[in-house]
Amino acid sequence: MTSQTCLLDPTAELQPSERQLLPRLATLAGATIGLLDISKPRGKELLDEVQKHLEAAGAIVKRYAKPTFARTAPAALTQQIGVECDAVIEGLAD
Repeated sequence: MTSQTCLLDPTAELQPSERQLLPRLATLAGATIGLLDISKPRGKELLDEVQKHLEAAGAIVKRYAKPTFARTAPAALTQQIGVECDAVIEGLAD
């Protein structure tokens, strides 16, 4: 018997764009790392702990927040993060 499996892509991208991976940071010391809170419950507490570890490694941390977790981040916010940060960590929790 032959069975088929149907996989659904939740991103709704009909033709996903292929992107090269960006180079990794050589060190966190002196790097500016953005922490993006997607506004889910307890996300702030999670990112507070991440911030402590990043700062202990010598990183400069900038905090950002989405207005709601139900939507993508506004374009202006993603552009601001891209200009101000060397890397970003998006934190969610529940």
